[in-house]
Formats: sequence, structure tokens, C-alpha cells
Amino acid sequence: MFQIVQILGLPFLACIIMSSILGYLGIHVLKREVIFIDIALAQIAVIGSIAAHLLFEAPGDSPIAYTCSFGCVLLASAFYALVRSRIFQISLEAVIGISYAIAAAAALFLVGIAPGGHIHIQHILSGSLLWTGWKQIVTSLIVFSVIGCSFYLIRKPMAEISNNYQKNTIKDLKAVSWDFIFYVLLGVVITLSVQVGGIVVVFAYLIIPATISEIFARRLSMQLAIIWTAAITASLGGLLFAYKFDFSIGPSIALFLGCELILVSLVARFMQFNPKP
Repeated sequence: MFQIVQILGLPFLACIIMSSILGYLGIHVLKREVIFIDIALAQIAVIGSIAAHLLFEAPGDSPIAYTCSFGCVLLASAFYALVRSRIFQISLEAVIGISYAIAAAAALFLVGIAPGGHIHIQHILSGSLLWTGWKQIVTSLIVFSVIGCSFYLIRKPMAEISNNYQKNTIKDLKAVSWDFIFYVLLGVVITLSVQVGGIVVVFAYLIIPATISEIFARRLSMQLAIIWTAAITASLGGLLFAYKFDFSIGPSIALFLGCELILVSLVARFMQFNPKP
């Protein structure tokens, strides 16, 4: 038992910290119907990280790599915020999908010319949860706490925009600015989370618990309780499964989250459950 705690203790703590903020952000992502925004931003952040490695020989967790990644995220956030107010012929989700495809192609090109490119691909997809250290835990806790407090302070305009995201088109500068702030904060969370958990588990934490909460609740407090319960349960199950069968941690957690979604969907269907507003 002590050996399990020693090996999986810090990874489990990292999962709790990541899922807490990603689960909340997932509520806004679902309301805005920009499901693949995290993968797109993560892929764009990866381009910055690989570019830092090529230009400055900086490791993925160095300040230079984070700076380059954040710079790419800032540009992408401005682009997404402006596109929604300027381009009406195609949906924002389509623009996000196109930008992801371009960013993925660029990342693969850079990985192809970077030394040890296959290692970068493995790290991007699966992360390094098993090797999580106290430095990553403390950094994530501080950064995510600041972002969580920021979202609390701006919760009213964020909720108003998310609740009416598909009903009308934003044209004024104020709405564009709030959109930009949302994507920047989301991008910071994703940039830091991908370095630890990888794209697979970050996407799973962002979308699946929020989807489960939508099935059973409409009030934010109840949604958050369901999100955190689902995320913690799947994290614990995924970590123990990976430890027992010597499997990759990130895909294991994503697998357990997927199983939770299937199970609760069947239960809701059988019970014909309709959440009250």
C-alpha cells in the first residue's frame, strides 16, 4: 500500500489539480460549442514549445519553452476572438478544426526536423504524469488558483457570453475582449496541463466530466460537484489500472472517464432523467 501511495501520490494530486480547473472550463466550452478548442490551443502551444527547442535548445519545461508556447496561445486567442466577430460564413468550430489541422501539420513538420522528434510526439499525447514532481505540483497549483480566482471575479460577463454564445453574433469591442480573455486563460491552463498530462487526458478532463454534469444538473454548484466527483473517481481508477497492468496513465484515465460517460448515459436513459434548471 505504501509503495502505491509513493508512486501514484503525486500523479493523483496532479490529476486533482488539473481536473478541478479543466472541469469548470469544460462547462463554458460546452455552452459555447467549441469542443475542440483545447486540442487546437494545445497543438498551437506545442508548436511554440518545439520552436523553442529548435531555436534555443530549450527543454519542454523550461521558462523559454513556456514563453514561446504562451506567445503562440496569445496569437491564437486573438485570432479566435476576432474571427467570431468578423467571419459569419462558417462556424467558429469549423475555424478551430481547420486551425488544428494546420497546427498539427506544422508540429509534425517541426518534430520531423527536431532531434528526438518521436519523444516529443509521445510526450505531447501521453504527458508525463508518472514523473510528476513537487515543482510541477506547486507551479500548477499557484497558476490554476490565480486563473480560478480570475474566473470568479469575471464570472458574470463570462456566464452571460457563454449562455448566449450561439444566439447572436458579437460585434462590439467589449464582447471581443471578453472572448479574448477567455481563450487566453483557457490557453494558459491547457499549455501547463499538456506538459504534465498530455493532450489525451487534458481533452478528457475538459469535456467528459462537464458532459456528465449536463446530463444530471443545470445549477453550477451541482455541476461542479458532479464534475469533480467523476474526475477524481476516474483518476483514481485510471491510476490503479495503469499501475496494475503497466499501462500508460493518461490513456487509462481517459478510458475510465469514457466508461463513466457511457454508464451514466445508460442510467439517465433508463431512468428518463431530466435535469431541472
